[in-house]
Amino acid sequence: MKREYHKWYSHSLKKEMELLVFGYAGAKVLFFPPRMGRFYDYENWKIIAALSQKITNGELQIFCVDSVDLESFYNSFKDPGYRIYRHIQYENYVLEEVLPFANLKNSNANVVSAGCSLGAYHAVNIAMRHPTLFSKVVGMSGRYDLTKSNGSFKDLLSGFHNEFVYFNMPNQYLKNLNDPHLISQLSKMDIILAIGKEDSFLESNYKLSNILQEKGIPHHLFQWQEEAHKAYYWRTMVDIYF
Repeated sequence: MKREYHKWYSHSLKKEMELLVFGYAGAKVLFFPPRMGRFYDYENWKIIAALSQKITNGELQIFCVDSVDLESFYNSFKDPGYRIYRHIQYENYVLEEVLPFANLKNSNANVVSAGCSLGAYHAVNIAMRHPTLFSKVVGMSGRYDLTKSNGSFKDLLSGFHNEFVYFNMPNQYLKNLNDPHLISQLSKMDIILAIGKEDSFLESNYKLSNILQEKGIPHHLFQWQEEAHKAYYWRTMVDIYF
């Protein structure tokens, strides 16, 4: 399997960022790491190995990006306004640096946004905000409103709310989406959500599914047995949904 390591100074984030690329052709998958994760986690957890045949056959090219979760949503040393600002900088990094890099390496028009856990939030949020850039989105074990507390999972913005928070929480901004053009663009995207029936984020997934259904946006919501919030399950999920 072809594997490449890349590192460059990000002008969006003002720091060096790393990523791994697996494969040489096929649909481009931007794969966001789980909560506070790193660009190498999916390789270490053998999730990439689960896709090895599709990668080797030229069906998929996987771009495992890094995260800045410890500088944004999980940065308790910074005020919430900074946390959402840092997240927006991260989105700019993906859109203005990673995606153009992927497009230079591979001209395939199909671009997939995918992730597990908080990576699912990143994947779904960026795809919903920029539907013309993605043909498919896969969110596994995701949480789609980070301001809602649920058990041990707290409001990651400490009660803070402004327009930047609103427009980065899919379960908030999609609920009030009425623009027929945007709804049409979202309807062209293949949307897949997967969640365990015992996962703390089950309700968040059903809420997003209900919102999409109300807007007439086609999608699939798959409920797995148990919590299904770990690499063992994600290895199976990617082989099915990618």
